[in-house]
Amino acid sequence: MPSMICAGIDAGSRTTKIVLLDAAAGSVVTAGVVDQGVEQDALADALLARLLRENGLDRGQVAAVVATGYGRKLIRAADATITEITCQAWGVRRQVPEARTVIDIGGQDSKLLRLHADGAVADFVMNDRCAAGTGRFLEMVATQLGVRLACLGELAARSRDPALISSMCVVFAETEIVGLLASGVMPADIVAGVLNSIAARVGAMSGRNVSPPVVLTGGVALVPGMETALTAALGAPLAVVPQPQLSCALGAAVLARHRLNGQGVKD
Repeated sequence: MPSMICAGIDAGSRTTKIVLLDAAAGSVVTAGVVDQGVEQDALADALLARLLRENGLDRGQVAAVVATGYGRKLIRAADATITEITCQAWGVRRQVPEARTVIDIGGQDSKLLRLHADGAVADFVMNDRCAAGTGRFLEMVATQLGVRLACLGELAARSRDPALISSMCVVFAETEIVGLLASGVMPADIVAGVLNSIAARVGAMSGRNVSPPVVLTGGVALVPGMETALTAALGAPLAVVPQPQLSCALGAAVLARHRLNGQGVKD
């Protein structure tokens, strides 16, 4: 049983994630995810309390907390806030030290990070102006098709003729999808086309310039078929990091431990 804990809280646009590390050993104690809501601080606090309780820990054992993500400045329990760019790099470095390119597709934005050999961020590009290349796009598709979000990957795997989704805006893409359904295009082909469309946007964002090894992280990485679509769009092999939804929170927890040990962190 660890005596002290370091916590990383990723208050994202669609979900809140927390990872707890043993402050001494640096090993993961536990982690959890809840859907985001209006009261982001209250949700994070409740999730932290639950994780501590389930593991026989109390709040007094939490020695350091770093918050990241869109809602990071709302998390009152945090000792420090660090951008998701930095936290994602550290989370990936912890799991895949050899990674040189990171594709992070979340609920409302997508990012591409290029890393130095030591895992530090060399540069990055981000698309946060249009939901057409993000998890929000997939949520809209699931709603239009009347299926659960978790079923989209299975549906796409049945496709024999992926539809061409040409709209660059999620609002127009929604209209386009309604039109495709009305014209008899199979739902499986629409979903496969949507995955290809997201992958094409990431490929354009990268300038087709990626250095291997390339890894995929973020909530959209959990959708089966996304990895294959991105590999084709980028022309480079790609792997999904373990527990991709948690990697940013993991990086925040690692940085909380660094701060506790007096190691400076450049954001």
